[in-house]
Amino acid sequence: MTEALFQPIKLGAIDAPNRILMAPLTRGRSTQPGSVPNEMMATYYRQRAGAGLILSEATGITREGLGWPAAPGVWSEEQVEGWKGVTSAVHEAGGRIACQLWHMGRLVHPDFLDGEPPVSASATCAPGHAHTPTGRQDYQPARALGTDEVARVVADYARAAANAMEAGFDGVQLHGANGYLVDQFLRRSTNLRDDRYGGSTANRTRFLREVLTALIAEIGADRVGLRLSPNGETQGCDDISPADTFGAAAGVAEELGIAYLELRQPGVDGTFGQTGVPKQGTMIRDIFTGPLIFNSDYAGEDATRDVRLGRCDAISFGRPYISNPDLDQRLAQQAPLAPNKDVPASWYLPGPAGYIDYPTMAEEAA
Repeated sequence: MTEALFQPIKLGAIDAPNRILMAPLTRGRSTQPGSVPNEMMATYYRQRAGAGLILSEATGITREGLGWPAAPGVWSEEQVEGWKGVTSAVHEAGGRIACQLWHMGRLVHPDFLDGEPPVSASATCAPGHAHTPTGRQDYQPARALGTDEVARVVADYARAAANAMEAGFDGVQLHGANGYLVDQFLRRSTNLRDDRYGGSTANRTRFLREVLTALIAEIGADRVGLRLSPNGETQGCDDISPADTFGAAAGVAEELGIAYLELRQPGVDGTFGQTGVPKQGTMIRDIFTGPLIFNSDYAGEDATRDVRLGRCDAISFGRPYISNPDLDQRLAQQAPLAPNKDVPASWYLPGPAGYIDYPTMAEEAA
């Protein structure tokens, strides 16, 4: 039985009718050039409005921070107008949606920056390949943000939050996970600084603290959430003591009183990311007293168990929401889930195939 998942929950200022959240999912369907949200995206999110809260796909706060083909942004007036169509569609369908704020740091290829190097906590280079408009290319070395430049990036986050609220979002989520800029400051493998942003745990969490503080000053703590990935390497970003680092990060979130904290925690048998590093959710549960959301490779039974036992307060589902726009209803009725089409190719195709063409249970029965 799934009753635990269908209890309402208050996520700061957001009243969610259930504890089934839609996790952020990069899909690459915005209009180019300009990274502008469009009508197809509005359809996609409206179809999934039954989630207790939709956490939008990662959304660039500036051109400097966006390095994924056809991912959307929220720094320009045109982008804000495009997002208004998305948020209106979700609200008209009875849903709630938060904008995930994204700066990719060293994972932005110079092709997105007119040949200029990306910025990061330190002058490092990510392993592997970047997705660019001209195909896969090796990542290139980043330059370290100067101490006097950090305030500019913090201000970029705050401006993006203000734009998100103007666009009609119910709140924002700071993307602090998966090896992107905030994570690059948090973890020892990518933060080699010797100024006030590097070295000690307090220093490595300083950038996170300053960004969250700026977001709170702009839109209020009850509209601000945070995503972390506290166990295991991700995109070359790692830490020798995750309990120390992410315990401190959770402490910052607790001290600032943000609306909720989401943890992406893959396991040894995860289907999208695997690690033997222990999950940190239990430790973080003892530190962060606000709503705690778990993510990664959940099925209905596992999700119900963890919420019912109080290990977390809600579950965010990612890939299941791609092919199941009515995932909440399928879980409520313990109905089979639809498989993804042409995985993973359809995740990032430019058109509607594998994006807005998945039927609901009612449509399947018609």
